[in-house]
Amino acid sequence: LLLSIDLNHSTSPRPPHNIHSFSCLEPPNNTPKNTSPLFKMTKSTILVTGGSGLVGQAIKSYTDEHKLPGETWVFLSSKDGDLRVRADTDKIFEKFQPTHVIHLAAKVGGLFANMSQKVEFYRENTLINDNIMENCRIHKVTKLVSMLSTCIFPDKTKYPIDETMLHDGPPHPSNEGYAYAKRLIDTMNRAYAEEYGCNFTSIIPTNIYGPHDNFSIQNGHVIPGLIHKCYIAKKEGTPFTIWGSGTPLRQFIYSLDLAELTVWVMREYHSPDPITLSVDESAEVPIKDVALAVAKAMKFEGEVVFDTTKADGQFKKTACNKKLRSYRPDYKFISMEEGIQKSVDWFLANYETARK
Repeated sequence: LLLSIDLNHSTSPRPPHNIHSFSCLEPPNNTPKNTSPLFKMTKSTILVTGGSGLVGQAIKSYTDEHKLPGETWVFLSSKDGDLRVRADTDKIFEKFQPTHVIHLAAKVGGLFANMSQKVEFYRENTLINDNIMENCRIHKVTKLVSMLSTCIFPDKTKYPIDETMLHDGPPHPSNEGYAYAKRLIDTMNRAYAEEYGCNFTSIIPTNIYGPHDNFSIQNGHVIPGLIHKCYIAKKEGTPFTIWGSGTPLRQFIYSLDLAELTVWVMREYHSPDPITLSVDESAEVPIKDVALAVAKAMKFEGEVVFDTTKADGQFKKTACNKKLRSYRPDYKFISMEEGIQKSVDWFLANYETARK
């Protein structure tokens, strides 16, 4: 079936073993001691791994305008070294001597890559994460914030999902290599806090979109893929075709909102337990509304088609942001319409160099 729309009408910690020669904090205590807000520090160097990607560039944009006195921000890319290699990671930490780290770098890929390379996704992400976390311990980094993903939650679960449910069952078999590597970050955040008193934590964002995204139709995420597809449809005068019925529901967070909240977590949230960074449950929207918002932002006036012969996938993956709201009850997220317009405008202005 093809559905068509005409837009014209329309716990206690234990002490460290004596054999260890380094510690984050000396001596460890019941809670991480490096919990003073960043703004109380005279000088700080914040190292962002994966700094050239979607979230890294959003953090750069945000901190360009909201940098605190004494802050130096360093945004790493693959050119700075291979984080899978311990020697490379050691050199990066020796060079920049970071006081804070926001860890975004990861081996990522689409469904087929995750299914066919489970060993590589597990091993490479585990190597990256271990190299970053151990260097943070050795260099007595004040705060480490690592990024997780809602896709690492149990395959069979109840909704809405929250931070306490992360280890309640196995992830979907298709991405279990990636998922278990990422879950271990949460495990090790608590372990480093208990054994060494380190102030390590993690964030769990929902679906991210915005400037500097990967706009590949085949391998990109929902919104950037739709933006590129709509661009081609407008250019070629063909229908804008969306796979599936458009009824599945998703929560989307604009990259600049995520950037602001990630910096807030680094400065103000001091617990090893993860925190979900997401729009409210009431802001969950059907894919149909997303597609129509993309068409409007692109000024596409042709036919919009929902190809219901294609699978919809999971109907909903609702995430609960109750913990976030307990800290930031008045935070206002950018509306989906405004965020999509900004993303479309960026894509059009940077079409030649955008990842696609």
